[in-house]
Amino acid sequence: MRLRRARPPLVVALVALGGGALGCSGDDAAPVTTAPPAAATTTTPTTTTTTPTTTATPTTSSATTTLAPTTTLDPAEVVTTYAEPGSHPVGVTTLTLPTGNPVEVWYPATEGTPVGELTYDVRDFVPPAISDILTGDVPTTFAYAGARDAEVAPGMFPVVLFSHGFSGFRLQSTFLTSHLASWGFVVAAPDHPSRDLANVLGATASGDRASAVAELLATLDLLAAAGDDPTSAFSGHVDVERVVAVGHSAGGGTVLGAAEDPRIDGYVSMASGAALGGGGATATTTAMPSLPDRPSFFIAGSVDGIVPAEERTRPAFEAAPAPSLLWILEGVGHNGFDDFCTFGGGTGIIGVAEASGLSGFLDTQPQLRALGEDGCIPPAVPVERTFPVIRHGVTAWIRATLGIDPAAIGLGAEHAGAHAVPVVVESRA
Repeated sequence: MRLRRARPPLVVALVALGGGALGCSGDDAAPVTTAPPAAATTTTPTTTTTTPTTTATPTTSSATTTLAPTTTLDPAEVVTTYAEPGSHPVGVTTLTLPTGNPVEVWYPATEGTPVGELTYDVRDFVPPAISDILTGDVPTTFAYAGARDAEVAPGMFPVVLFSHGFSGFRLQSTFLTSHLASWGFVVAAPDHPSRDLANVLGATASGDRASAVAELLATLDLLAAAGDDPTSAFSGHVDVERVVAVGHSAGGGTVLGAAEDPRIDGYVSMASGAALGGGGATATTTAMPSLPDRPSFFIAGSVDGIVPAEERTRPAFEAAPAPSLLWILEGVGHNGFDDFCTFGGGTGIIGVAEASGLSGFLDTQPQLRALGEDGCIPPAVPVERTFPVIRHGVTAWIRATLGIDPAAIGLGAEHAGAHAVPVVVESRA
């Protein structure tokens, strides 16, 4: 979706900085890792649906489920197996596609690498005129532990491709991308000029979905070339035989397209769905497109007002070829899958605007306020509580899908009520 040039810059900024709050639906050799403690495994039923409560028991609609003994395992520990960083220090560098797109790459660094606090400021990804407006004395940065341009750890590491949402940018979900690197993945995220923040604010975002798919696959080509280049820091470290794509919002649509490529082994779609009839939100048909025949994990939030889980994410899960997993996290909104709710004192870009003296304007634009705060304020729970759930879920699913773990850890219906927030779990084998 392209913003009209007639909009005042402030209005455009507030809409766009809402973490993809407008036009962002998803319609649009072995690694060196440390194995986690042994956990209970399950034989996945054909279909499992669980809505956890304090007394609920998972129900199985078909096929017999055989559960491994769990008497010696605390479910709360199982579901946090991958919630904390892994054993690898995180290195980060910036590469460039032949088309000029910056690509951020997070990767496992050598043991003993001195790490510090790396940060990015969301205002660095907006035009100067917009940045000048957002002057409030509230947090606008996201920090994580890492080392820029550190030496890559010995070994070959599977690849995770990340695609940002509308009005996002390559660093938008660093809470997750840097985490995956600590668990032994090379994670690469390109900027998509067709929908990134700078171009949305400049009214130059084309909304071209095909270009975003091409950029994500070009990123895989870039990593493969680096892995084969004896002069590259990644020489001999990139396992392009094991690749997963992860996307948020519009990025969920991008990974659906990328997963048609035979090199992609599976995909994770966060706060997203699938195009209805190929026309996005304005489509008049309810026909669901054919989805890639790859393992998939659809993860959504119960309070997402931008891409409602029941209306958009669940139908995509139901249409996806098996195996497929659906998680709906209680109390998570649209921006619960990016870093944006950490800005503005926990209220997102709206908090930054209010601290900049723009509350009066926001009061006259309730829709803008709602869009910018989606997932950042009640009924959404704080992202500090839900980030670990998302980190564990995505990491565990990727490891199981790529065969690093013999079975998925802490993803099934039997653990739905053990997470920091309740999770509705459905799976199709």
